Amino acid sequence: MTFSEFLEYSLVDLGNFSLTVSELLLIFVIIITTWVLLFLIKRVVLKTMSKDKYVAGRQYSVFLLMRYLFWIIAIVLIIETIGVKVTFLIASSAALLVGLGLGLQQIFQDIVSGVFILFEGTIKVDDILDVGGIVGKIKEIRLRTSTLLTRDGTIIIIPNHKFVNENVINWSHNLKPTRFKVQVGVSYASDEVEVRDILYECAAVHPEVINNQPDMMPIVRIIDFGDSSVVFEILFWSHDMFWIENIKSDIRFKIREKFRENGIVIPFPQRDIHIQEQ
Repeated sequence: MTFSEFLEYSLVDLGNFSLTVSELLLIFVIIITTWVLLFLIKRVVLKTMSKDKYVAGRQYSVFLLMRYLFWIIAIVLIIETIGVKVTFLIASSAALLVGLGLGLQQIFQDIVSGVFILFEGTIKVDDILDVGGIVGKIKEIRLRTSTLLTRDGTIIIIPNHKFVNENVINWSHNLKPTRFKVQVGVSYASDEVEVRDILYECAAVHPEVINNQPDMMPIVRIIDFGDSSVVFEILFWSHDMFWIENIKSDIRFKIREKFRENGIVIPFPQRDIHIQEQ
């Protein structure tokens, strides 16, 4: 058997469909070439990636789009290589595709949403998001789903349509640093000036709270007169958005400590019951 005859040897022969050695080799060449090209492109992207997280996220999103496009082209070439015309395949499967579209419309919606996310760059890897009350950091954006790392270290797989159809807070798009607040109620018998000074100190001494910029200094204010307490609010600025709940907890611990030292009471709701004898 000559080399040309070996290449034309049919490995699979099912009537109208056959697969020769040359076609199989060509399929391998297409797959390997696509993989090598994407590997080289990824290395170039990583080497030239900007130090700016926003720009770097856009660059990585463009690479993901290129990866999907390259593999789509590779699959089309493989289908053409084995002798199946893509246009004929689409035309002959129109009814099937309609049925699949109706049954898998949610999946298609996720895929389309993924394309929009990657193209627009509104959500990028390492962005901190609040999705339905769950705060986490985006670790990976795929075509149909994205991976979110929560503050508890849990990985959540989120369908991409949620980022497009629902209200999502992207903390990374906000001006950095970001302002947060802690509220506490104290007894009406407490000295409000003393409470204000203690609350200001509790926020200002925290290492993650900004206290050296005049326009971002912590602020303490009274926001309400409740039924059993005067409600104070601490406004402070911080760079650390991902672990902000830990920072708030540290401030609350400090407040409890200082209140205890200075005899300031955090009251609980009380009701006086008067019984009238008939």
